[in-house]
Amino acid sequence: MPQPHRAAIPAPGSWTPGTSAPIPDASVVRSALRRLARPVALVEADGAVAAGLDGSITFGDAAAAPRATPSYPLVAFCPALLPEQLGDAGFRKAHGLRYAYAAGAMANAIASEDLVIAMGRAGMLGFFGAAGCSITRIDAAISRVSAALEGRPFGFNLIHSPSEPQHEAAVVELYLRRGVRLVDASAYLDLTLPLVRYRVTGIHADADGRVIVPNAVIAKVSRIEVARRFFSPPPEAMLAELQRRGEINALEAQLAANVPVAQDMTVEADSGGHTDNRPAITLFPTMLALRDQMQKRYAGDGLRLRVGLAGGIATPASVAAAFAMGAAFVMTGSVNQACVEAGTSSLVREMLAQAEQADVTMAPAADMFELGVQVQVLKRGTMFAMRARKLYELYRTHGSLDELPDAQRGMLERDYFRTSLEQAWAATEQYFAQRDPRQLERAARDPKHRMALVFRSYLGQASRWANSGDASRKIDFQIWCGPAMGAFNEWARGSFLEHVENRRAALVASNLMVGGAYLTRVSALRQAGVELSDKIEHFAPCDPATLDEMLAP
Repeated sequence: MPQPHRAAIPAPGSWTPGTSAPIPDASVVRSALRRLARPVALVEADGAVAAGLDGSITFGDAAAAPRATPSYPLVAFCPALLPEQLGDAGFRKAHGLRYAYAAGAMANAIASEDLVIAMGRAGMLGFFGAAGCSITRIDAAISRVSAALEGRPFGFNLIHSPSEPQHEAAVVELYLRRGVRLVDASAYLDLTLPLVRYRVTGIHADADGRVIVPNAVIAKVSRIEVARRFFSPPPEAMLAELQRRGEINALEAQLAANVPVAQDMTVEADSGGHTDNRPAITLFPTMLALRDQMQKRYAGDGLRLRVGLAGGIATPASVAAAFAMGAAFVMTGSVNQACVEAGTSSLVREMLAQAEQADVTMAPAADMFELGVQVQVLKRGTMFAMRARKLYELYRTHGSLDELPDAQRGMLERDYFRTSLEQAWAATEQYFAQRDPRQLERAARDPKHRMALVFRSYLGQASRWANSGDASRKIDFQIWCGPAMGAFNEWARGSFLEHVENRRAALVASNLMVGGAYLTRVSALRQAGVELSDKIEHFAPCDPATLDEMLAP
């Protein structure tokens, strides 16, 4: 291992050894850096950079303070840094966490109960992927997660449902009834009455006059105009309408006028699922500037707005970079889908484990199909994206199923639905009769909407075929995935995490956070002018015993 050396800059101080002399050995430097709970001093000894394992530091001119014991010029100093120190302490305290780390809510219960429970037990935050699930399914998940975690933190997803507003309202009703105190609000284009109702319900003042808000919203956004709405109090018109409906009372409406819809926000860069493909390195600073601007209105209340980062969080380097930019927390998504706890099939996990960064593409979204909204999916090994784009093209250029040319109709029946379009509509009709009968009422009046529902049924089933591992439908699998998956696979290659069966969500998260802390220490030395070897600068996946050793006092 090449020996570290320093640039020609003045020494910031001196180091006096304790029980042992400095050791000019690169492997010792690396071992010292990996002891995250202990500070590291690098000193100049006999013209080489050496690790000072114990002793004392004097900052300033060493010659001005003569000592009986010989001292050495200080090259760089790195304080102790444990992974639980990364991020915002207020975020960790508010949500009862050890680590400022969250696993995002991948829809259709891909972010499963097992995943949420594993994260909660590890001192991190997991969100159940309630989007696409029935009320009965979500209710069962609440029961299982709350019983398993026994007071530990967890959250559930609340997704914007412009095509199914009644379902969104029913989910909020369920969360309020079951006491779900934290939601991940995702894919919102604007605030909705159900979302505001969730945030506002139960607001009250304590004996000291402090406003208590029992329900917390972490908003996932990628557009500044949407972020501004979440960092603002609910619009007066919405509060008035909720009060008129009897869904909140006058006191709740009054107190909510000064409370932001979300105190915490996840800035979503290029990710799997709904995404604007924004680069984190430009998007995040923009959102920080907005946070600082919006913070001024709450300065007198002592309320702190917090911003975390998602999208591309898949390696220790990306974790370290996120916290270096000022993230209050990090959130992962795609990498969790490849973990054993994810509510998907082993076939999908194997496909994800082979993905590279360029193996993703955009495709129409099932839940916002008519609006032209897209999601990012895996393209390697599946034709879903191409077929979904074809469906949207047909939807845009035709007014009904009856208008489809015979060749296009035959292609859909043979390759997509594997049944007649009449039978496909019958199955769709049966589904929406249970899910949202209003969609059928509209379809009876509007043949184009009927076509949209049939096309959406293919998109929705494509995700379920993937989750169930239906090998006969592999070519149609819809697998939400961002380039983070490829970055993770590259980092894990050659290690035990290369194998799908070893990818456990909490172990992956611990590696990312411990690795992020380690690389932050490496960065501190690099910025002090120390040139380190590639082996020192790289953090490879570690097994649980090695992670425990790195965290030991």
